[in-house]
Amino acid sequence: MILLILKCSIIILIYSTIWFWIAVYKNRNDIADIAWGLGYILICSYLYFTQKNGIIAYLVYGLIFLWGLRLSIHIYLRNKNKKEDFRYLKWRNEWGENFLLRSYLQVFLLQGLLLLIIICPVFLVAKTTIQSFSIFTFLGILIWLIGFIFQAVSDFQLSQFLKLKSKGILETGLWRFSRHPNYFGEIMMWWGIFTIIVPLENSIFFLISPLTISILIIYVSGIPLLENKQKDNLRYQEYKKKTSVLFPLPPKK
Repeated sequence: MILLILKCSIIILIYSTIWFWIAVYKNRNDIADIAWGLGYILICSYLYFTQKNGIIAYLVYGLIFLWGLRLSIHIYLRNKNKKEDFRYLKWRNEWGENFLLRSYLQVFLLQGLLLLIIICPVFLVAKTTIQSFSIFTFLGILIWLIGFIFQAVSDFQLSQFLKLKSKGILETGLWRFSRHPNYFGEIMMWWGIFTIIVPLENSIFFLISPLTISILIIYVSGIPLLENKQKDNLRYQEYKKKTSVLFPLPPKK
């Protein structure tokens, strides 16, 4: 498995470098968000064609492929004909003359490293010989489906709201029950993937996958950045008081 991980690491290193130069040419680093989902598809495709895969592997590859493709298409359509995302613009201004080097290291290579950590359950399923489903398989699929529906539906609701060019806050649909239902869906999907691989030997070591994406979203690059952007928005602060930050709950009165 170590050799397999090394090969995939080299693939992602080349992949990340190519996207870095595309970003330089386009003069916008937010294309890294499009590359994020496609990178998972690349690794799953490589494993599909090079490993002796069992039924569990095909299932996991399929779920990740579906997630990555939908997410990348959504982000492409969202960013099309718009300015660079505010997070990347902020770094562009802050990094100054070190912008290119820090972009390569802190955006593209770091993203590649995180990708390898989060996708690591596929390295285990690629080597498994188990050819049957278990109760964990069906439970994992259910958790993944809940997450996929939450992310896809909330992304659609937000895109429709933004088309109205309203300066208000989206407080309807799934956004009525969570301030970040799309992130809730993302986390659920990776916990679903982990649940599927629970019966496999040494699966506990791959708990790092859902833990990493959960920590990133809740404490690092997901919720904190978006919440900070709205810190001076009084209407958002009212929305914040009555709406759960992540896990969907009935709004407070």
